[in-house]
Amino acid sequence: MDAAGQESFREFVAGRSSALLKTAVLLSGGDRHAAEDLLQNALIKAAGRWQRIDEPEAYVRQILYRQQISRWRLKWRRREVTVAELPESGAADGAAGVELRLVMRGALARLTARQRTMLVLRYFEDLPEADVARILGCSVGTVRSTTHRSLARLRELAPELAGLGQAPAEQRPSRDFSPVEVRP
Repeated sequence: MDAAGQESFREFVAGRSSALLKTAVLLSGGDRHAAEDLLQNALIKAAGRWQRIDEPEAYVRQILYRQQISRWRLKWRRREVTVAELPESGAADGAAGVELRLVMRGALARLTARQRTMLVLRYFEDLPEADVARILGCSVGTVRSTTHRSLARLRELAPELAGLGQAPAEQRPSRDFSPVEVRP
């Protein structure tokens, strides 16, 4: 790699590493060390082909996804990591958002790597089903069914996330379909 290529690679790493690391953390189930390894390996692979890459971020993300796929295809399984229980909620100093992120990270970590990858690609990366299918080398139907089962498992693992994204009960439209008398 020539000097200009090295400089552009350094600029890319400096500018995009934090966003790429967030994706890697989600893909690795919240294991920051595994995420750093995943990102570092992806950047090493990208550095070797840097002069021929048209869209560096898309290329590195593709490497991240494929490396994660390779990890879940390994025959051996990693042991489940146990963590301490979350502290009691009730602090009104912004801790609710932190607690929500911790619950989400813990629930994602307990999903299989395939389920976690599907959810990260669909909802964190906001990719359409067709793109996820292309990246993972499966059909759109597989993406749909795996995403559906993954969300169901996520709700099962973290029931406190069930109401996330819904309006409070007093703001929801009434579901009462009983007959109403209409007078002219």
